[in-house]
Amino acid sequence: MNLSTKGRYGLRAMVELALHYGEGPILLKEIAKRQEISEKYLEQLIIPLKIASMVKSTRGAHGGYELTVPPEQIKVYEVIQVLEGSLAPVGCIDNPTICPRSSTCVTRDLWMQMKQSMVNVLNSITLAELAEQQKSRQRTGNLMYHI
Repeated sequence: MNLSTKGRYGLRAMVELALHYGEGPILLKEIAKRQEISEKYLEQLIIPLKIASMVKSTRGAHGGYELTVPPEQIKVYEVIQVLEGSLAPVGCIDNPTICPRSSTCVTRDLWMQMKQSMVNVLNSITLAELAEQQKSRQRTGNLMYHI
């Protein structure tokens, strides 16, 4: 199972907002530049995040986007769910009525466990934790060694 670019890029944008939480709104153009994402595509991704009240926008000279709550309060799963929908690898997990075998299918149990494992992992990580990991990588990535 692969996450689409909606989930991957949207999460990167949210991490960028988490990195700058408390500094005021950030222009979408800046997020796009820092995360190497098309600004046009980012405009589409930000809409469901606004609808879900995860981000808010401010107009004007000092406008842009920012998180509505501290990054410690936003689980990665919440972001992925908004952008991707269900993480079920097969349709019968969320809607057993679409398959007449769902009550007897042994592989359905496996797919349910797989989905639950993904949900558990994504629910165990906050945007703040990802932002801290990003800061750490930026610090170690910016080091130059001269011999």
